[in-house]
Amino acid sequence: MRHGSFWRTEPGLRLRAPAFCIPAALLLGMVVGYPILRTTALSFFHFNLAAGFQAKPAGFESFVRLIFDSRFRNSLTVTWFFTLVSVALEFGIGLPLALAVDSFDRAKGALRTIFLVPWTLPTAIIAVLWSWILNDQYGVLNALLVKAHITKSAVAWLAGPRTAMAAIILADVWKTAPFVFIILLAGLQNVPRDLYEAIEIDGAGAWSKFRYITWPHLLPFVFVALIFRVIQAFAIFDLVYVMTGGGPGGATETVSVYSYQMYMRYLDFGYGSTLVVAMVLILGLTALVLHTVLLRRYERIF
Repeated sequence: MRHGSFWRTEPGLRLRAPAFCIPAALLLGMVVGYPILRTTALSFFHFNLAAGFQAKPAGFESFVRLIFDSRFRNSLTVTWFFTLVSVALEFGIGLPLALAVDSFDRAKGALRTIFLVPWTLPTAIIAVLWSWILNDQYGVLNALLVKAHITKSAVAWLAGPRTAMAAIILADVWKTAPFVFIILLAGLQNVPRDLYEAIEIDGAGAWSKFRYITWPHLLPFVFVALIFRVIQAFAIFDLVYVMTGGGPGGATETVSVYSYQMYMRYLDFGYGSTLVVAMVLILGLTALVLHTVLLRRYERIF
């Protein structure tokens, strides 16, 4: 095709361009759109084993049931506790690591690769790995503690409510702190270096540089890391299910695990869908709050 003929056909290509998006839009609609609509619709129906898997209109009965469901309140409390503690620890580890690595002139790429290794491993594999480490019979952690005379006997870390929660938080932080680290490191590398030089001339110390330059420029990256991590932590399933199954006694049962039990164990697809819709609404409200607190503050500063 000649150069001139290409430019003569360009208006026609522009008119036909939206048609090329139709296959992708249809695929996206089937993979994403249909499950969303189906789950939302099921939340307004009784669709379970007791009803013979015949969809019967329920209106808002499932949402009213949600309010008075003590197991849901417990799982929601467990989920929020897990989310807040794990995300806080991940930022407490990821931010200092990012600041430290950003200050290096050499080996920055190698350190970034090494720290990212836990993040690249599948969550189910991480769960099995930590289950072995914390096992009360052949776990390496108990062996080290007993040999060091820190404990007299092996501790059943996954059998107690508090230690089981601590265990899944530890496993999650070990895996996902590198994600926070890499996002914040990318933000640090985008901070203009001349601003540091200017504030150093005014006699500012390390804390002043962080407070007035580093942190304000990091806010968009903090928002991205927070959104991703809050959503992932709130919807955690595989790590908890493999390590504790939600036990002992519901001490680590998150909303996702409860939804799975409602779907696959009790075969109550209507109420299980209600739990999923409630999770989405809670996460949407959380995202709105984070956007208001972080990004609007960033817009006011700049």
